[in-house]
Amino acid sequence: MRSYQEALSLVPVACALVACGRPAFPPVPDGEPTKPARSQVVAKWTDTHGGTLRLKSDGTFVADDLCRDFFDFDDDGLDYEPRSDSGTWHDSDRKGQTSVDMPFEADGVSFGYESLRDGRTLKPWSYVGDPGEGRPPCILTPRQG
Repeated sequence: MRSYQEALSLVPVACALVACGRPAFPPVPDGEPTKPARSQVVAKWTDTHGGTLRLKSDGTFVADDLCRDFFDFDDDGLDYEPRSDSGTWHDSDRKGQTSVDMPFEADGVSFGYESLRDGRTLKPWSYVGDPGEGRPPCILTPRQG
């Protein structure tokens, strides 16, 4: 009987979370964590909104209207808008997969992408802002041309 009462006591909490629109973090994109070779990430990438990222073999990058996993403070508060800039990038191993970390030259703000493989396709991805806020993740795909 006690476990039944304990379970019922959680119902208002679950309803409150759903009412706030935050029952859980957005799902991780399909794919398996992977550790790609550096040569596999040196490429042109595009996000779902047309932003681009060019990772160069010399360790530099150029981002143009790229979705991101960090935020800036501006006069209106938090800013999660896409960003354009350049800087250097490096590989780092976290959670059994390779991530690409990139600090922007202008202000040193860093961002990164975790690596997934879906079939033969490499998918760098990241949450945008706080995962609990329910924004869709930023997923990069290889750009043709």
